[in-house]
Amino acid sequence: MKKLIKKQVVIPILAVAVLIGASSFSIKSDFFEIAKQIEIFTTLFKELNMNYVDETNPAELMDSAIKSMLDELDPYTRFLNEQDVETYRINNAGEYSGIGALVRSYESKLLIVEPYKGYAADKAGLKAGDEIIKIGDTKVSDFDDDAGELLKGANNTSVTVTYIRQGETKTANIIREGVEVDAVPFYDMIDEKTGYIVLSRFNRKASDQTKSAIQNLKGQGAEKLVLDLRGNPGGLLSEAINVTNLFVPKGELIVTTKSKVKKFNQEYKTKNQPEDLDIPLVVLVDGKSASASEIVSGGLQDLDRAVVMGARSFGKGLVQRPLKLTYGTQLKVTISRYYTPSGRCIQSLDYWNRDEEGNAVRNTDFHEFTTKNGRKVWDGGGVMPDVVINSLKTNSLINSLQENNIVFDFATDFYYDHNFERIDDFSFSDADYNTFKNYVREQNFTFQTKTEELLEESINTDDALLGPAVQEKYKDLLLAVNRGKITALDTYKDEIKKGLEDEIITRYFYRDGLYKYYLNHDEAILAATELLKNKTKYDEILK
Repeated sequence: MKKLIKKQVVIPILAVAVLIGASSFSIKSDFFEIAKQIEIFTTLFKELNMNYVDETNPAELMDSAIKSMLDELDPYTRFLNEQDVETYRINNAGEYSGIGALVRSYESKLLIVEPYKGYAADKAGLKAGDEIIKIGDTKVSDFDDDAGELLKGANNTSVTVTYIRQGETKTANIIREGVEVDAVPFYDMIDEKTGYIVLSRFNRKASDQTKSAIQNLKGQGAEKLVLDLRGNPGGLLSEAINVTNLFVPKGELIVTTKSKVKKFNQEYKTKNQPEDLDIPLVVLVDGKSASASEIVSGGLQDLDRAVVMGARSFGKGLVQRPLKLTYGTQLKVTISRYYTPSGRCIQSLDYWNRDEEGNAVRNTDFHEFTTKNGRKVWDGGGVMPDVVINSLKTNSLINSLQENNIVFDFATDFYYDHNFERIDDFSFSDADYNTFKNYVREQNFTFQTKTEELLEESINTDDALLGPAVQEKYKDLLLAVNRGKITALDTYKDEIKKGLEDEIITRYFYRDGLYKYYLNHDEAILAATELLKNKTKYDEILK
């Protein structure tokens, strides 16, 4: 019955969101339609809450209505309640008070994904893989909202958590403290002339911390730089421009935004003096580099200021802005598309054209653009690297292993079954990988490929036309695809193994240890270092 109610209120509520932005639009002939839909919704909502057979929760109904409506648009346009607004502010500021751990809430579970080194959760002994079942007197399974919010609180306040680790129930008392989320969590020298900077997010600290890292590394003798944007989901547009500005002149066009609202049509140019216009630069990206990361990598690529290496980036070419509503709430709404200096929009998914299942259609029609030096680049599919690193590529198998926590859970078991005192002692052998493959089979892990979807759709749709013989052939093909998925664990061994090593190393040596391990073992960093040593090849790529 709840789904039926949701459908009844989804369409009328659309008028509310349209009215929110009414001050930004010239309301012409559609004014009557807006007013009409608001009136319909108001009367419906009132009658529903007054007459429904059971007690209703108006706040929950409204929340469901708004969120269901926004789901029809894109995943970035979101209603933010007061709690969401605070979370949004924290993410941009890079500071909050809590236990100092990355947690994930799913299926009525709350999981410690990564305790931050030296912070409260770490000092209390919590580990990645611990499942929190109780916070204070509140059971996580009984809490309707994100239970992770209960872990936040004022400095020096305590919270008692009950958790399960490897089948054993434990408790810990944690003293909350201020947590600083660095935009640059790590930088160091790869060799005596090459510096390495990890830029993990674009909060308000991003450009200042990147600038400070550059200065420090140059002080240590760095004459070349590797800027790592892998896994960086983005953040503030202004910081993306400021980071790019560190390497390009003042007054350079970095981003153009285009919208149906004129005031959102803007050109963003660099405003500051650069830090270094000449230092050779490689930027690393992967499928999780998105938004602001793509503005930086795409801009530096278009201006021929850096060689981009890795795998195709995520492909988010949309800009959001929070608009204030009443009672401390906000609407984070997609206001425009952004375009890199060459004029390309790298948006990969088309949320306004969906398939039969309601999924956004992936763009496959790429258009050619040229960089400042006349090199060919393309739009519509993320930032395509100048040099591809195969181990950073992803596919449906790798994504499914991650999304279903197969890699995460295996890493948890591996951590408790093995002991490494020093990072130099760490190894993940072929025998360990075979153990992982067996683990995957034991979990009854399944995922559906696009090929399977099409085959099953054909069988179900055309069974009367195909005849028994053809149907058997289709079934044989499906079996072959299934066998191929098992073989794929070997085919994509390098890519899967990298994800496993990243997850496992972090368990022993934290994020800082993982980055140190990268300096001598990561394929992308080693390739970037070799390229920077070869000035002729570096120049050839850019010119």
